[in-house]
Amino acid sequence: MTWLAGLPAWARPWLGVVVVSGWLTMLALVAVLVRRRWSVQQEWSRKVVHIGGGAVVPLAWVTGIDRWLALSAAALITLLAAFNHRQRLLPAIEDVGRDSFGTVAYGLSITVLLAWLWPERADAVCAGVLVMALGDGLAGLVGPLVPSPSWRVLGERRSLAGTSSMAVASLVVLLVLSLVRMPAAPEPLMLLVMVGTATALEQVAPLGVDNLSVPLAVAALWRFSC
Repeated sequence: MTWLAGLPAWARPWLGVVVVSGWLTMLALVAVLVRRRWSVQQEWSRKVVHIGGGAVVPLAWVTGIDRWLALSAAALITLLAAFNHRQRLLPAIEDVGRDSFGTVAYGLSITVLLAWLWPERADAVCAGVLVMALGDGLAGLVGPLVPSPSWRVLGERRSLAGTSSMAVASLVVLLVLSLVRMPAAPEPLMLLVMVGTATALEQVAPLGVDNLSVPLAVAALWRFSC
């Protein structure tokens, strides 16, 4: 990012660390507050982390966090998420009343994408992570709140409202990223393929596996289409 050139050399590597750390701290506090305020809605605090966590990648992109720092941080957070999944030290992040490794898979998908594409194709990483964060996050919130026809896929409930939210949010995310990536952005037809792929994969989510399959698939499609 060219605007970083105006910062002192010693400050550049730390700016992203401060920004991302501050964001994650605020996110954890908000999740705890949501958990306390709406204790009967266990999924809400988790979705705060799920949706807000996606912002970490564009923040890292804008602040120019280098490859090894980003990769090390993502791997550490994934390990902490796995430990928290087992010990439930922060129930606001994990306790959803069902078996799910979604939070761990979420961190793992970001780690894999950083290892594969960062920073040369940070746009592809953003595409995969933000579709998962916003699309799946909103689907999980809207689906239970809005009455609509529903069905089950491998034991997981899916609804028309939730699936539509996933598709619309995914399309918005990809359109915005296309504007950022112009003129070398994916073709409109490819954007629709990405939306369809993400929405289909979100349907198949035993144990939260969609947190891994969706971002990897979307990022790969984005990477090889532009």
